[in-house]
Amino acid sequence: MIKKLFKYRFLIFFTSQLSILFGSLIFPPSFFEEVLVPILFLINIASGILMISKTKVLFWLYSSLFIISLVVYGLDIVQRNDVESNFGIRLVVYFIFYASVSISIIRQVWRAKRVNRNVIVGLMSGYISLGFIAFFMFSSIELYQPGSFAGITEQGFDLANKLDSLLYYAYITMLTIGYGDIVPIAPIAQKAAILVGLMGQFYTVIITAVVVEKYIKHSSKD
Repeated sequence: MIKKLFKYRFLIFFTSQLSILFGSLIFPPSFFEEVLVPILFLINIASGILMISKTKVLFWLYSSLFIISLVVYGLDIVQRNDVESNFGIRLVVYFIFYASVSISIIRQVWRAKRVNRNVIVGLMSGYISLGFIAFFMFSSIELYQPGSFAGITEQGFDLANKLDSLLYYAYITMLTIGYGDIVPIAPIAQKAAILVGLMGQFYTVIITAVVVEKYIKHSSKD
């Protein structure tokens, strides 16, 4: 069963990422944020476990992160009064997960001898993973140093109310669009924004270029 699913590892992972990013367009926002997002992240980690199932060290690492996420999600259901502390634990877990899974995806895409549909989906999911890393980075900065970003939607003082804006800002920064509606104020936030912009550019210029070069090379031979 696992061997059959392993063939579609990138597609499963990519689909779970799109569900996290755009699920709020389909489901009611409150229901999506409070109920579906944690579940989707658990599914995302489970698909990440499938992706690295052939590497024992990473397999146990991802399995541990999945168990920790499951416990935290259970605590959130039982105790809704301490969201920010549990959210801090989630940030650490998800950051470690996406950092390691991004490296794994890049390595698998880089080492692919032939570029097929699966490799292209892996290339796209790797880029989205970098956006999630940026999101967790910005969220951590705002959690421990409130007011680091100007222009974040103010709906009370809870960090949870600002997450959509931070997710939006993470991808806008990585895409180097820069509308200017959200601006990093704190020095650490500014440096993080530079790092995210560089990650997006390096991925596009280097990783994507290598995949395209492989595709052109093998297409010309065929």
